[in-house]
Amino acid sequence: MTGDSADSARGSDDGTGTDEGRGAGSGAPRAVRGFRSQCGYLLTLSRPRFWLYLAGPVVVGVVYAAETTGELFAPAAIALFAYFLVPANVFLYGINDVFDREIDAANPKKDEREVRYRGQRSVPIAVVASAALSLALVPLLPPGALGWVGVFLVLGAAYSAPPVRFKTTPLLDSVSNGLYIAPAGAAYVAIAGSQPPLVAVVGGWLWAMGMHTFSAIPDIEPDRETGIRTTATVLGQRRTYAYCGVCWLGSVLAFGALEYRLGAVMAVYPALVAVIAATSVSVDRAYWWFPAINTVVGTVLSLGGLWVILHG
Repeated sequence: MTGDSADSARGSDDGTGTDEGRGAGSGAPRAVRGFRSQCGYLLTLSRPRFWLYLAGPVVVGVVYAAETTGELFAPAAIALFAYFLVPANVFLYGINDVFDREIDAANPKKDEREVRYRGQRSVPIAVVASAALSLALVPLLPPGALGWVGVFLVLGAAYSAPPVRFKTTPLLDSVSNGLYIAPAGAAYVAIAGSQPPLVAVVGGWLWAMGMHTFSAIPDIEPDRETGIRTTATVLGQRRTYAYCGVCWLGSVLAFGALEYRLGAVMAVYPALVAVIAATSVSVDRAYWWFPAINTVVGTVLSLGGLWVILHG
């Protein structure tokens, strides 16, 4: 979405009502425009650049659980991918933006690449609706898989919402972001009928911790200005690089213990953070590389799993 479209979406609902509510007698075209602007705003709020951070793990989980090509397209796999592609992102980032309204007022990321929540009523409604939509998965998933969906919803809410608000508690803000591997856990159980290997869960959790904390580096100054304490604000930029490196090295070792080639693929993360820390590359610039890097890594992992299915 372009910046003009995002501005239009923000302007269509300033917290006093939507176009539909203000122009009940203005005819259908205005109502349609208002609906479209709200949808556009919500899609932008859901961070399309990061959609695969939740949907991608579903693909990886399905690929490594499946034994036949038919299982790759099981109804449960398709439903999980669809849910974690858009609704789950609306839930996760919507609840984040609602409770970060004051903090985000000073966050420069909201000026260009993201949108700023300004009290629109549509956002809390969309958050609740997105969470409720997970109930559609109940008939399709076994209890073990639903447990992973529950992990995602609970940690996703607790990360941003009071009274827990993990994001304002150093270390817990990082640990709680293991929620990003919950889609993979749900997908694996749905297809394999058993829980994923513990070492894979540990490796994925450490990867997610490193990803979260690295993404918090550009927010260090805005967070400090508003009095928010995070792992990154406590450690500072240089030590946060080291923390991310340790998390990602742990992930390499865990996945390497499962299969050495998996560890080799994951080694890109500690190598990359070492390069960023040792050079003059701006973290604000490097932060936006990761959607592409994660997509490439996830693709490589998925292709490896597909090779096993096709060739034994």
